Amino acid sequence: MNFPENIKYTSEHEWIRVEGDEAYVGITDYAQSELGEIVFIDVPTVGETVGQGEVFGSIEAVKTVSDLNMPVSGEVLELNEELDAAPELVNNDPYGQGWIIKISVKDASELDKLMDAKAYQASL
Repeated sequence: MNFPENIKYTSEHEWIRVEGDEAYVGITDYAQSELGEIVFIDVPTVGETVGQGEVFGSIEAVKTVSDLNMPVSGEVLELNEELDAAPELVNNDPYGQGWIIKISVKDASELDKLMDAKAYQASL
């Protein structure tokens, strides 16, 4: 399993990679492996501001549907449109091409409540 050091993790298995005032959000390698083959991602919140821990969408695998929870408060700027045609990118490259949303970070101090790679790995 892959646990990149340059991102933060939630206990619900989302990750966030901050780049300036914006950030990319996705699900972890562990989460995609537990879900299995991902077939659809629904993010109805583009353009909305979503609070830390709130649901911003859902991810559907062959056998289950899971909520996606926001790692930090922010406005959903963009959905990874490549996932419409190729949701399996989340399975194949969860930290790269498989990112789910791009957000503007509202309160950077909320990042302090998230786990680093070692803490996340220990929580599994």
